[in-house]
Amino acid sequence: MTYYKANYHTHSLYCDGKSTLEEHVREAEKQGLQQLGFSSHSPVPFENSFAILEEKVPDYVHEIDELQQKTSIKLLKSLECDFVPGMTKDFDEWRTTYQLDYIIGGVHLVRPPHGDGLWFIDGSKQETYDNGLLDLFDNNVKTAVTTFWEQTFEMLETQHLDIIAHFDKIKMHNRDRFFTENEQWYKILADKAIQLIKRYDVIIEVNTRGLYKKRCEHFYPSTELLMKARKADIPVLVSSDAHKAEELTLFVPEALAELERCGFDHTAYFDVEKGRFVY
Repeated sequence: MTYYKANYHTHSLYCDGKSTLEEHVREAEKQGLQQLGFSSHSPVPFENSFAILEEKVPDYVHEIDELQQKTSIKLLKSLECDFVPGMTKDFDEWRTTYQLDYIIGGVHLVRPPHGDGLWFIDGSKQETYDNGLLDLFDNNVKTAVTTFWEQTFEMLETQHLDIIAHFDKIKMHNRDRFFTENEQWYKILADKAIQLIKRYDVIIEVNTRGLYKKRCEHFYPSTELLMKARKADIPVLVSSDAHKAEELTLFVPEALAELERCGFDHTAYFDVEKGRFVY
């Protein structure tokens, strides 16, 4: 497996991370990383505890530039952009305004097609997932999960993203309680996501966070979806989705071994001279 030693999905104190940018850089130096990409959660137009404040984005970008002068590791600037239909900014607006190196796109908040409220499918509390399923979808899991996937489809079709984050994360708090990934209706939705990822030339992130946080028994995405991605010749990379400096490389060797089992022989990496990811 040819692997460029890097982590492209990193959160700091600017959003919901627990380490400073500099603490991440120092740990990356210890771990021998060649590149480190910072990807704070993009600002969203409602009160929350997880996203960077819009007025702080210039400071975030400036601090990364300052740290670059103090390390031989290539530091990259990014945002993990949430996509909520009718609410969030166009991803390219963030890219252009702050001259970001790349964009990670993801769905953490599901907006019901008819009604108010947002279903938060992420975070540490399973009850938040369960309460949202009940309050916003009347416990109709098929409708709720389909809405998640359709929002993912819309993101892929309308936004310019380089990497899709943990794209089957809808499974995390489910834990086979409400649905299984073997159900045909679910497979059809996940397969469509694979098709759109291929069509729009997006990199799939193999995210290790669910495993080391003990919130999921598998990587995002699942082995079956990774095998389908390999068959479709979709590029992949491994990210730890680190919120603390000590998480930068957790479960990365295991993820690389999983990719090899699925038939991959290399991962994507950011080509500094070309200013983009290469496969």
